Amino acid sequence: MKHRRMASAIPTGIAVAIAFATLSAYAASQHAAQNNAAARNSANGGSQPTPTFQVDPYWPKPLPDNWVTGEIGGTCVDSQDHVFVVTRGFQTGGLASPEGVGGADPKTGQFAKSKASPPVIEFDQEGNVANSWGDPSIVPAGQPHAGQNAVLPNGIHGCFVDYQDNVWIGGNGDGVVQKYSHDGTLLMTIGQKFTCDDGQGGTIPCVNPGSAGGAENGFGNVGRTGTPNSQLLDLPADIAVDPDPDPVTGQRGSVYIADGYGNHRVVVFDATGHYLRQMGGVGTGPGQFTSGDGGHPHCVVIGRDKLVYACDRGQDRINVFTRTGTFVKAIPIIPGTAALGTAGSAWDIDFSTDAIQTFAYVSDGGNEVMWIFNHADALNGTSYVPPIGGFGRPGHMAGEFTFLHMMAIDSKGNLYAGETIGGRRIQKFTKVSGCPGNSAGHGNAPPGGCPGNSGGH
Repeated sequence: MKHRRMASAIPTGIAVAIAFATLSAYAASQHAAQNNAAARNSANGGSQPTPTFQVDPYWPKPLPDNWVTGEIGGTCVDSQDHVFVVTRGFQTGGLASPEGVGGADPKTGQFAKSKASPPVIEFDQEGNVANSWGDPSIVPAGQPHAGQNAVLPNGIHGCFVDYQDNVWIGGNGDGVVQKYSHDGTLLMTIGQKFTCDDGQGGTIPCVNPGSAGGAENGFGNVGRTGTPNSQLLDLPADIAVDPDPDPVTGQRGSVYIADGYGNHRVVVFDATGHYLRQMGGVGTGPGQFTSGDGGHPHCVVIGRDKLVYACDRGQDRINVFTRTGTFVKAIPIIPGTAALGTAGSAWDIDFSTDAIQTFAYVSDGGNEVMWIFNHADALNGTSYVPPIGGFGRPGHMAGEFTFLHMMAIDSKGNLYAGETIGGRRIQKFTKVSGCPGNSAGHGNAPPGGCPGNSGGH
């Protein structure tokens, strides 16, 4: 399902002034932050310069059989550094004409109609299609839930590959998270298909009856936290599976779900799908998430520090909890972004691959930038700690973003970013080594080179 750009309750002039002041403060502090980072790097022997990335315009390779992905609902990486994307082209309205209508073989000039790709595509490290799967069935007209995904979560959104290489998928127009084997066999479902939690122990339809829509009509969002001790979900956006023993049960494989387009919580289930606990709530206070639809929380990630990071897009921050649910800290990303009427600046988070995860990467679809933060500084700072770098800008060229969405990092530190509305693609950004210190953090490197002082452009 498409994300709705959230309307601001703040008058436009005030919102723009707030955002301008915030971004001006960011610009003023950016140079100092980078100098501080350079000083820290010098002190530790320069072993951790700010990462630099180079877009790979030839990744992935052209898709076979005139496939068209549509929007990229989720991006994740397995133990072989194969990249999975969950696509929305197969959904009702998932292709934009002439997608699915036109198409021809450039070698023969004969018509070869384009078509929606399979819902799940697995790419190898070179960008070739290694596998594809997923049931694209749509509920037929005249039946209950007509037009919705019959098997896969409706409004397919978010994916995660766990420590056993199983693939987890959510849906922001449905009430389920599904667990699949690596090659696409359905293993388990958490929640109930087509049925959402009303936050009070009952159920509600996940979408407006008679509509194939989901999060964009806000039907499942009732502005509540979510029902405790319930197996039900309400428009879940993202998933993380803990490879370590649970802090309460001692069992591995606890499932953390950003139950965030309808409910406003991170809810935890055990490996067999039984409810354990939840964290979050509705509001503006510590550890709470924005009440409107649009993904609050939009992401959930477990760091090597055993903390839970959850994206509150509507308040431009990452809420951090212990695994038992104690609130630790809110990390501001680019404050004032949501006030502009965008969907905010905190869309997804991931970390560098070193043992202490020195750097945090945050996808910001409101400003169309992939930000780089010093992880420890952002987590431990007592006031706003600006990013130390970033790359991207609004646009459609290689290395630019349109509705920058979810991302993933492989074992080599390469970054993969998916785009939804208007972008409808996956891009690879190769981590570049050996660039001079004065170029680190200054945006995309040109093919075969290092970036200059281009301010992220």
